[in-house]
Amino acid sequence: MKKVLLLLVALLIGFSNVFAANTGYYISSAEAAKIQKEVSKVGIRLLNSNGLKNRTVFFFDANSSRKAYSTHRDRQIIIYRGLYVLLDDEDQLAAVLGHEISHSMDSYDGIFRGFFHNLNNLCTPRKYEYKSDKRAVDYMVNAGYNPVALIVVMSKVFPQTRYEWCCTHPLTSRRMMEVYEYIYKKYPEYLVNNPYKENPFYQNFLLTSKENREKFQQKVKSNSTRKVHYL
Repeated sequence: MKKVLLLLVALLIGFSNVFAANTGYYISSAEAAKIQKEVSKVGIRLLNSNGLKNRTVFFFDANSSRKAYSTHRDRQIIIYRGLYVLLDDEDQLAAVLGHEISHSMDSYDGIFRGFFHNLNNLCTPRKYEYKSDKRAVDYMVNAGYNPVALIVVMSKVFPQTRYEWCCTHPLTSRRMMEVYEYIYKKYPEYLVNNPYKENPFYQNFLLTSKENREKFQQKVKSNSTRKVHYL
């Protein structure tokens, strides 16, 4: 019981973690300053291009192997060395920041300047993860980034748990398919003209999502509006 209470307090005070990992990379202070400028540039571009009026600031932490989170209390988005070193281009950075920006925007909703928003996130965390994934796609497109990069990042970095019911995040296979379906319906040109088609992580997504994509194609052919239950 004590552990549960401590967890609740941490969530109420704090943040929505995306994921964590260990890497052995070292980044010099000069390189860290350069990365900080890039993170701020991409983050502000996403905010401005989408007309997002709620303030959010962006930081890079070169001293931690954790990955990224957005704080609900003071609306900071922090990306750590552990994630940054796994990103290959600006589109992938925009994918991570776009997802976190969505969490930050949600933290403004509700009474007392969004003070109790984290309770909503605590009660239905997977709902907000799906929401942030799809909204990240919109943010990226409006800012001129390729939303397929979000699938690539997920394929590269997100683990695949056995069960969803005991986790705050949906199964990665489902998240990737939800993003794929959203892009297919709203921004199909990015799948037709896809510079990531030869990317090994995107190819791995195509390989591992074959059954899910067949389910989706059946839905498309039948003009069904029902929600597909992805594996």
